[in-house]
Amino acid sequence: MLMRPFLLLASRDHDEVADDEYRAFCAYAGLEPEHLHRVRAEAGPLPQIRLEDYSGVILGGSPFTASDPREEKDPVQRRVEEEIGVLLRRIVEADFPFLGACYGVGLLGSQMGAVIDRHFGEPVGPVKVRLSAVGLRDPLCAGLQPAFHAFVGHKEAVRTLPPHAALLAGSDTCPVQMFRFRRNLYATQFHPELDVAGLERRIDAYRHSGYFPPHEAEQVKERARGARVSEPQKILDNFVSRYAVGD
Repeated sequence: MLMRPFLLLASRDHDEVADDEYRAFCAYAGLEPEHLHRVRAEAGPLPQIRLEDYSGVILGGSPFTASDPREEKDPVQRRVEEEIGVLLRRIVEADFPFLGACYGVGLLGSQMGAVIDRHFGEPVGPVKVRLSAVGLRDPLCAGLQPAFHAFVGHKEAVRTLPPHAALLAGSDTCPVQMFRFRRNLYATQFHPELDVAGLERRIDAYRHSGYFPPHEAEQVKERARGARVSEPQKILDNFVSRYAVGD
């Protein structure tokens, strides 16, 4: 049976990291490249996107920070967020299958009226994430351990979720690590696609982007190498298994 592809919305202007992110989403979601279409939103205006052509939409991470004041954002970031915002409103209205990773928390949360700010930013590296009682029953968390390590690295996070959103997971340093809105709209603060090799490449690419002091890059890598991170990737596999649509 033919399957409608999934769509990956990316916004990384670093080619190596962007390509690595795409390969990781393909690998851990169990998708061949023809089943994961990628649009790099930072490269130019979004093309016309028909949701009915896809099984679901994935929004990858980004060097952008959604909660920064508009006047501090460059023209590319403003355009990207405006265009993705228009698409997100259609996705939310249709309750269309959506999974946002890291940057997706800020964009989806902002659409839903969450408070997004820098209060719960986390340094680059592994954190211990714990599923909530709701998360333990959620189909996207099926097969995950109740507590597991995941890779993070973010300047902003959800401070307060809207009352109609379901908290699925949190950590000691960031109370909202994963949430669901309606039935089919998900976002994770951690990166479900990241493994150690991928994180090391991002550390090199973004060492001067304010996530850590540049001279500490090798120490950040060492902390990552000491962690066993294998559970978060199951979320991608669950997302594809749950929402893949035949065509």
